[in-house]
Amino acid sequence: MKTSYIIPAACGLVLLFAGCNSIMPGKKAQANATVQQSTPIVAVATAEIADVPQDGVYSTTVQANAINNIVPQGGSRIRKINVEVGDYVAKGKILAEMDRSNLNASELQLKNTTAEFDRIKVLYQKGGVSQSDYESAELALNVAKNSYENLLENTILRSPLEGVISARGYDEGDMYAMAGPLFVVQQVSPVKMIVAVSEKDYSKVSVGDKVEISADAFPDETFQGKVTMIYPVVDAATHTVSVEVKVANKDRRLRPGMYASAKVTFSVNKSVVVPEEAVIKQQGSGVKSVYKLEEDGTVTLCPVTLGRHIDGRYEILSGIEAGSQVVVKGHASLRNGVKVEVAQ
Repeated sequence: MKTSYIIPAACGLVLLFAGCNSIMPGKKAQANATVQQSTPIVAVATAEIADVPQDGVYSTTVQANAINNIVPQGGSRIRKINVEVGDYVAKGKILAEMDRSNLNASELQLKNTTAEFDRIKVLYQKGGVSQSDYESAELALNVAKNSYENLLENTILRSPLEGVISARGYDEGDMYAMAGPLFVVQQVSPVKMIVAVSEKDYSKVSVGDKVEISADAFPDETFQGKVTMIYPVVDAATHTVSVEVKVANKDRRLRPGMYASAKVTFSVNKSVVVPEEAVIKQQGSGVKSVYKLEEDGTVTLCPVTLGRHIDGRYEILSGIEAGSQVVVKGHASLRNGVKVEVAQ
C-alpha cells in the first residue's frame, strides 16, 4: 500500500522538470526579439548652402605663346653665330651676323644720297632748284634709307621677341641657301594652351575666366592661368570649341610640348551640400539616396540628384532642402520609416 503513494509523487517531480524545460526556449525568443527591436543609433549632419564652383577639366598640351623662324631675306655667308640651342635671349639680341658686303655698299650709297639731298635742299631754300628736283632728291634719300635698313635687318639678325632658342639649322661659315630657318625662337613667358571645351559648356566660358593648370611633370603643383580667347566656331566633328588659355610662366618651368590638364571655372553656384558619408549608392541601379531625419525621430530614404564633388562634400541638385538633417553614420541598421536615436 505504501508503494502506491510514492509513484505519483515521482511522476509529479518529472512533470515539474519537464514544465521548466518547456518555458526556457520562449524566454530566449523574447530576449532575441527585444534585441532586434532596439532603436538604431545614428549620427547626423545638416544640409547647408555653400558656394560650389561649376568647372570642367580638359586635357591639353603646353605651347609657346609665339614662335619665330629667323630667316634672312637672301642667300649669304654666315659670318658669326652668337647663340646656341637652349639659350634664353632678350628681344633685340643679336643671334647671328651674315656677310656684310651688300650692307657696306648700301651704307655708302646712303651717305652719298644724304649728302646730295642736303646740297639740293640748300639750293631749293635759296630758289636755285625747282620743287620737283627737291622732291626727287627726297624720294631718292628715302629709297636709300629703306634699302639700307632692310639689308641691316637681314645682315645683323636679331631676336624679335624674348624667348628660348629651340632649334638651330646652320653652323658658322655655312652658306645660307634659303632652306629652313637659321634659328627658331619660342616665347615661353607666357605659354598658352588650346582647350577643347564641350559644346554644352561653351556658353558658360568668358574671356578672363580663371583656369587651374596641372602638368604631368609637376604632379603636386598647380599653375594659374586665364582664358584669353574663345574661337568663334564649333568643330563639327568633335562638337567642341577651342579656348585659348595663357599662363604667365615667369619661372619658365612649363615648357612647350608638356602634357597638362586645364580646370576651367565657369561660375559659382549657391547649392545645397551634404557630407559625402551621407550619400548611399545602390550598386547596379545608379540610384543615390540619403536618409533624412524627420521631426518625429524617424528616417525617410530620399533619392537625390548629385552635382559636383568638392572637398569631401556632394552638391545636391534635388531631393532634399537646406536645413535638413541627414544621417552620416549608422546606415547599416536603417530602413525607411524606422525610429532612430541621434548620438550626442
